[in-house]
Amino acid sequence: MNKCQILVVEDDAPVRNLITTTLKAHEYRFVTAADGSTAVMEAASHNPDIILLDLGLPDIDGVEVIRRIRSWSNVPIIVISARSEDSDKIDALDAGADDYLTKPFSVEELLARLRVTQRRLALMNGSGSQEAVYINSRLRIDYVSGCAYLNDEEMHLTPMEYRLLCLLAQNTGKVLTHKFITQSVWGSSWDNDVGSLRVFMATLRKKLERSPGAPQYIQTHIGIGYRMVKIE
Repeated sequence: MNKCQILVVEDDAPVRNLITTTLKAHEYRFVTAADGSTAVMEAASHNPDIILLDLGLPDIDGVEVIRRIRSWSNVPIIVISARSEDSDKIDALDAGADDYLTKPFSVEELLARLRVTQRRLALMNGSGSQEAVYINSRLRIDYVSGCAYLNDEEMHLTPMEYRLLCLLAQNTGKVLTHKFITQSVWGSSWDNDVGSLRVFMATLRKKLERSPGAPQYIQTHIGIGYRMVKIE
């Protein structure tokens, strides 16, 4: 039996039924909410392992739900939304979402993203934490505490931004392809993963770089991927 508990926040009954039927078939435990207020209460009372969240809710916009939950919890939040514009993704990711699936989505892709999130949770809860501190000029990452600092001030990163930063830092000087990054972070290389990756990189650069348009740390290799530059 899968011990992972999922909070499904979706006001569209047919979509909600599709998701919960899929979860039940793969032995996930789940609770549901059809609006934002209920979602926040369920998140607080059930302490789920993962939240699947629609943005177009009848009472509170999903982005506001993310902000409220992020004020007290780092639970992984996977957005499932019909909103496909980059601005919508940026708003959700900036608020603290970990992943973004665009409707219509395949059941296989949803399950793949859940498996990857579970593996990340297992690693975070395990005892094999890295004990090193990464330093690159003004950037410092403390892997034990799970915090990153710029000019000795803590960076307020979303969980996904932190994972991307760590992946690049652990491969400083190497060009990481889009496929390598998406497979490392999401466990898949679906077409919309590269689009989401670009959005995450844009939000990360806003927090890391003095001038995001002329980045020092994260270099883009057009059509290939990204590289963390070692600054002397």
